[in-house]
Amino acid sequence: MMVEEEKQRIPIAQGLPWTTDEPECLIKPPVKECTKPIDLKLHSDVRAVERAEFDHEVAEKMMLIEQYRMERERLQKLEEEEEIRRLRKELVPKAQPMPYFDRLFVPKRSTKQPTIPKEPKFHIPQHKKIKCCLSWNDFDEYIHAT
Repeated sequence: MMVEEEKQRIPIAQGLPWTTDEPECLIKPPVKECTKPIDLKLHSDVRAVERAEFDHEVAEKMMLIEQYRMERERLQKLEEEEEIRRLRKELVPKAQPMPYFDRLFVPKRSTKQPTIPKEPKFHIPQHKKIKCCLSWNDFDEYIHAT
């Protein structure tokens, strides 16, 4: 029984293979060819190009709007200067022609109907009399009187 326990306690090592006399030549794996990297197109790069094009278009549009605005301002300034020149020319004081005193001025009768006068309304409505004319002391007497 002791021998069996001893056998179980000590593991049996595997023996060396019988062909240890000759050195074993390992076959080398074939050398891999140089790998070429794949040209990657990242979405961020594509997006950056699109954004640059968009920014360029926006800049062109803003420049065009600025040119239109400058042209409008220039035309408006020219119109204002022309208006000022015209007004200065017109506003030069000129002498009035002398009136003819030998012909008398006779006023003409108007064709319009004369205005019909209306009486002003000085009447105060009943509900406003209560608010404006009566005090709280008079209000009690007013209620009992009516």
